[in-house]
Amino acid sequence: MTTTLFLYAILYAAALVFLVACAVRAIGYARLPLHLRWELYPVPHEKRERARYGGSYFESPEWWKEPIAFNHLGEWKSMFAEILFLKGLWEFKRKMWYRSYLFHLGLYLLIGAAGILFAAAFASLILPGLASSGFVLVLHYAYTAAGLLGAALTLVGAAALLIERLTEEDLKPYTTAGDIFNLSFFIVTVGILTAGYFLRPDTSPGALALAQGVLTFDTSLKAPPMFEVGLVLGALLAAYIPMTHMSHFIAKYFTYHTVRWDDAPNRRGAKLEQKLAEYLTYRPTWSAPHVGADGSKSWAEIAMTNPAQGGKK
Repeated sequence: MTTTLFLYAILYAAALVFLVACAVRAIGYARLPLHLRWELYPVPHEKRERARYGGSYFESPEWWKEPIAFNHLGEWKSMFAEILFLKGLWEFKRKMWYRSYLFHLGLYLLIGAAGILFAAAFASLILPGLASSGFVLVLHYAYTAAGLLGAALTLVGAAALLIERLTEEDLKPYTTAGDIFNLSFFIVTVGILTAGYFLRPDTSPGALALAQGVLTFDTSLKAPPMFEVGLVLGALLAAYIPMTHMSHFIAKYFTYHTVRWDDAPNRRGAKLEQKLAEYLTYRPTWSAPHVGADGSKSWAEIAMTNPAQGGKK
């Protein structure tokens, strides 16, 4: 009972830490100052006929008099390709994509398996008659297949990425001890969890029973030691992810929506104008001497100075 209660406490605490840490990350990114606009086209939320060739609403002679159309479908299609298929990595570093995609696809399957498992557990608790129905049986095969395939792909992908980072010369300058630790953490966690699943005794509770136990705090259940260790490691890994650069799944949203795709106009009296007016009063300190940002000049003064001549433009 004591170890089972400890396991439940770890799982709930890790889930809470994960959610809070993700929220803190997202709020932190949202509160950052405005970016320097990239002016990269096409912007997927542009009208479809313009997005095809990289056009923009700025092409209209009097665009400021027209309502700005927002193509949500185009944006969702672009996000889908990047999230599900890592489109950017495929285009710019194909060799790494094969390893990384195995890893990410494995994680997606594991997340999906966990979602299906807890959906089945919740449904069978709310409607007990479903526990012996064909519906729950279908879900059982779904989360089992997704979980086992996800575990295999995650292990292979993480090991391939680890080997690549340790052996590829072009990646060594960008590989830190944290990168090695993170991939090793995934390999150890998924390896122990998978081994614990396969080596568990026939009399031990199955995945559905454990999920129901987590939802109801049923302390009468007893998972095998190796499987418990795997679950604890998995919980700790989930809590750890948003505190590292592996939280790029949050950063990527802001990179695309508020940096790459931000083409909002600067209208008089709007919030954007107010923010820019505030930023122009900042006194930046940059180490590059040609910029002249030594903390004594405001952004407005720096912007009106020709760095090559040291005087007004």
